[in-house]
Amino acid sequence: MTVLPADGLSLAAEFPAPAHEHWQRLVEGVLRKSGKDAEGSAAEEALSTTVEDGLITRPLYTSRESAPDAGYPGFAPFTRGSKPEGNAAGGWDVRQRHALTDPARLNEAVLADLENGVTSLWLTVGGASGVPVSALAGALDGVYLDLAPVVLDAGGETDAAATELLRVCAERGVDARSVRGNLGADPLGLAARTGAEPDPSAAVHWAQRCVQEFPGLRALTVDALPYHEAGGSAAEELGASLATGVALLRALTDAGLSVEDACGQLEFRYAATADQFLTIAKLRAARRLWSRVAEVCGAAGSGAQRQHAVTSSVMMTRRDPWVNMLRTTLACLGAGVGGADSVTVLPFDHALGLPDAFARRIARNTSTILLEESHLARVIDPAGGSWYVERFTAELADAAWSFFQEIERSGGQGAALRSGMVGERLAATWAARSKNLARRKEPVTGVSEFPHLSERPVEREPVPPGPAEASGGLPRVRRDEAFEALRARSDAHLTATGERPKVFLAALGPAAAHTARASFAANLFQAGGIEPVHDPVSVDTASAADAFRASGATVACLCSSDALYAEQAAAVAEALAAAGARRVFLAGRPAGYSGVDEYVFAGSDVVAVLSSLLDRMDVA
Repeated sequence: MTVLPADGLSLAAEFPAPAHEHWQRLVEGVLRKSGKDAEGSAAEEALSTTVEDGLITRPLYTSRESAPDAGYPGFAPFTRGSKPEGNAAGGWDVRQRHALTDPARLNEAVLADLENGVTSLWLTVGGASGVPVSALAGALDGVYLDLAPVVLDAGGETDAAATELLRVCAERGVDARSVRGNLGADPLGLAARTGAEPDPSAAVHWAQRCVQEFPGLRALTVDALPYHEAGGSAAEELGASLATGVALLRALTDAGLSVEDACGQLEFRYAATADQFLTIAKLRAARRLWSRVAEVCGAAGSGAQRQHAVTSSVMMTRRDPWVNMLRTTLACLGAGVGGADSVTVLPFDHALGLPDAFARRIARNTSTILLEESHLARVIDPAGGSWYVERFTAELADAAWSFFQEIERSGGQGAALRSGMVGERLAATWAARSKNLARRKEPVTGVSEFPHLSERPVEREPVPPGPAEASGGLPRVRRDEAFEALRARSDAHLTATGERPKVFLAALGPAAAHTARASFAANLFQAGGIEPVHDPVSVDTASAADAFRASGATVACLCSSDALYAEQAAAVAEALAAAGARRVFLAGRPAGYSGVDEYVFAGSDVVAVLSSLLDRMDVA
């Protein structure tokens, strides 16, 4: 019979205590084998990665890492969650977004979602992109408004939409104390979307009414999505949301509300991305930062931020949209682990227009699987105590607070939007990120990496066209936009001529010598809609010209090892040029081979290379 030690099961009792320096020496040995000579902290830095906002993620985090005390779930600074029980009381609120303009179709979709796991509704109302305000009652026919919270997104028609929603509730006998949801007043978010001058008067009016008559209803949304969707970083999204929240607090308290009541009228909306650790850290940092704002305003106990996380539209792709299911699953996981109160999973075909019933089903079931089968909500703050997450949360919070202070020094969020300060900052961030996307340092699966040229379009149920998006303010960006433009040119060429532009892969030597670079080149050219021809599998100086002519291609790319390039590249390149190749590429670092016009390699600007190549191939 085995007797356990008095202090429990000592799993590491027979091992010496590990030392950080010992780990560094092991890293030095690995780096040395790869040709890098670094010692001590330099070895650790070699394995570190710079991410958004200049933050650095290191390869190892230990108890030596310093971070502010995260407190306890449900208590200031609320880093570990706004409620003591976290989402363990029943999981997060599964909130489905609806942007149909036909009230009958909207009602059908709403009822189907509520019957199959959705717990609240996010409705686009008014304008050209939402159901008419006058049709809201019909759209909500059969919905138990005392059980299913409704969140409005009505833009400039918020006043009318809020009036109509409350009229419908009263008409159906819903007790004012049972009304839940959010009226969606968001004057600064509307200004960010449209460029209009923000007018907080309607938001203030509805906040006052909610405090007096509807204790379970919030009036205002602090929507950070416009800043994320304009290309902003996580810290910029957080900083802008803080500045917006502070501006609304000022307006509400100036109108006579207490700070506690004003805080209770706000719900914050953030983007959740496929970078699950960034999403977790962002939501935790947001709660800590807002708690600090409430504390400074004299309402420390009211600093529990209500959060609505929405899977990022920036990360969604039009090509190979099935991959979006994986992206939204990771984003939903990050949102849930990060402690979001409500989560909206955008359908996988979001970038193609309004979703059909199948896409909505997959979206709502994403939360269901994570809650019911993965049991994510059974643990309070699952990431709490991770030295990496705690340190990342603290560093992100510091970066966000710095941007928030910049906005405040410029006169507040309204002034920063009017002056262009926010827009310029976000544009600079997106420009830097676009360079990484173009160089595939930030790969987009199915688009810039592993594209599928023969992919069949997604077959969807007939749905009306997508709603017109608000314009006039900050732009909306997507990670796939530069590559999508290239693929669109290829598609147009296919429609006009019956075939795609082609590149002949001139592979030199045996498969062991050329396979890696031939695969790299094929992947790269397909990202621009250029079809690779790799037949025959291998060529030499004598056969290259005939093989190229038979391929039907107008350009060629040499693929092999550095050793074989030194022996054959110049001669084969000149033979290809003589055979009519408009451009001869080589897969590898520039080496000055005669006859080679351009080199493609890891880290090169793929978008610039492919755009120029399509021009040379007369692809409009």
